Amino acid sequence: MRTTKIEWTERVWNPVTGCTRQSAGCAHCYAETMARRLKAMKLPKYKDGFKLSLHPETLNEPLKWKRGSNIFVCSMGDLFHADVPFTFVDKVLETIRKAPQHRFQILTKRAERMAEYFSTRKVPRNAWLGVTVECQDTKFRMEYLREIKGATVRFLSCEPLLEGLGDMNLKGMHWVIVGGESGLQARPMQEQWVLDIQQQCRQQKVAFFFKQWGTWGPDGVKRSKHANGKLLQGKVVQQMPVR
Repeated sequence: MRTTKIEWTERVWNPVTGCTRQSAGCAHCYAETMARRLKAMKLPKYKDGFKLSLHPETLNEPLKWKRGSNIFVCSMGDLFHADVPFTFVDKVLETIRKAPQHRFQILTKRAERMAEYFSTRKVPRNAWLGVTVECQDTKFRMEYLREIKGATVRFLSCEPLLEGLGDMNLKGMHWVIVGGESGLQARPMQEQWVLDIQQQCRQQKVAFFFKQWGTWGPDGVKRSKHANGKLLQGKVVQQMPVR
C-alpha cells in the first residue's frame, strides 16, 4: 500500500528526524519546511521541529507492515548524521533484517560515515544504499558508496539537480533518480543536464528514474510542480532496478 507521494518509494519510516545542512542541495530543504509545519500542528514526534531526534519507539513499525513494500528510511532526516550513534543505527538495521518482505531504501548525504559503518558490518540483502549527488562538488560521494561491499542495490539521488554533472562513472551503481527542485525559492533545472545523465545510464546499463521537473519546467517557465509534471521529452521514464 502506497502511503507517500514520493514517486520512487511506497512508504516512509522515520526512526530519525531532523538534520543539519550538508551541501548545496540542502538550501531549501523540503523536510525542514515540513517539520516546521508538523510542529505547528502539535505532532509529538516533531515537538522539536527539525532538531535531530531519535525515535526508538518507532523501531518496530515496519514489522507491522505485512505486505512487502519499498520503504524510504529517514525521509525526514539522515540515518548517518554524525549525531546518530552507530549503536542506534545497529537497531535500525536489526529491524531491516527482521522484515525481509520489505526493501529498505537508505539515502544519505554523509557517504563517508555510511562507508565507515558498513566497513565493519554486513549490508542486509533487503537494504538499498544511496547517496545524494546534486552537483559536481558532491560526486565524491559515489566513491564512498562504491566501496561498500555486498549492497544489493546502490543508487544515486540527483535531486535537486543543480547543474550538469559531466562524465559519471556509474560502475557498481544500479539506479539513478533525477528530479528538479520545488518551492518558492526553487533553482531551475535544465533539460540537457537530465538527458546527459539519462544517456550515461543507458550506456552503462543503469536504471534511470525521472521523478519530476519541480517548479521550473523544461521550457524554463516557473509553474506549480504539478503543472510541470514528470514527462521527459513527452514520456514517463521511471525505471526501477532489477534485483
